[in-house]
Amino acid sequence: MDTLTRMRAFLAVVENEGFSAAARKTGRSKALLSKYVRELEDELGVLLINRTTRQVALTAAGEVYVSRASAILADLETLNDEAREATGEAKGTLRVTAARTFGDAELGLSLVEFSAAHPDISLDLHLNDSFVNLLEENFDVAIRMTRLTDSAMIARRLGSLDFTICATPDFLAEHGTPTHPSQISRMPAVIDSNAKVLYNWTFRDPATGDPIPISVSGRFSANSPYTVRAATLAGLGIAMLPEFVARPEIAAGRLVSVLDDYVPKDAGIYAVFPHRRHLPARTRVFVDFLATWFRKNNPGRDMSAAA
Repeated sequence: MDTLTRMRAFLAVVENEGFSAAARKTGRSKALLSKYVRELEDELGVLLINRTTRQVALTAAGEVYVSRASAILADLETLNDEAREATGEAKGTLRVTAARTFGDAELGLSLVEFSAAHPDISLDLHLNDSFVNLLEENFDVAIRMTRLTDSAMIARRLGSLDFTICATPDFLAEHGTPTHPSQISRMPAVIDSNAKVLYNWTFRDPATGDPIPISVSGRFSANSPYTVRAATLAGLGIAMLPEFVARPEIAAGRLVSVLDDYVPKDAGIYAVFPHRRHLPARTRVFVDFLATWFRKNNPGRDMSAAA
């Protein structure tokens, strides 16, 4: 049994925080993974993992070994990618992180269609609403819906990300339809707790372009724009929602958008990936596919009507 196989088994156990979870992830038996790790320890002459009945913990030697082993396997993967690139092949596993909102919306179809179109690439998709460090968590690509500020990464804009301020007709009949952002501060708001803006919404003067910061408050917040939409439909307040989330309800007349001229248009949907001397072929193919998909399926209109 070669050392690389043992290293991969060791890293799988560490990354999945146990032999049982690693076995489920890799499709290998717990006993086989344990055998590989034990053989690696015998080969090195040191103990890498302290085993208990409930968990595994790295020894001091294991802490040192895990970082170097990860780097070695990453270098090996890069070498393999360079060889595949020379023949035009795109293969291997692509680790992608995206917000749950992206995966749950129609936009998530782009990932499904990519996987169907590229059977030689295994897509390992993680939907997570928290900010993920690509390098520390070994992701190849992140799909981010934001106003991009991270210059340490390479980013390719895939599409626009428009927001809308909306409420039900009954809510607006009771509280009044705002004609200026300052009027929102006097209304109950429904808050998306995942959004960076939280209780501070920034608008722009359509004449001057100057920012108009507005503080909002409300008794309902949720870390999902779809739950925020449901609360807004229930009349709990006025909300700032991604346009693609609010669009069906606005089209049906259940929500009404307001202050459209004051809402900034500077956010976008981006594919973000680390700076690398040699970009893996699978990453390039993935990002190119998404860029083409978004051009065809413009998120600014009803994608069900797209050709």
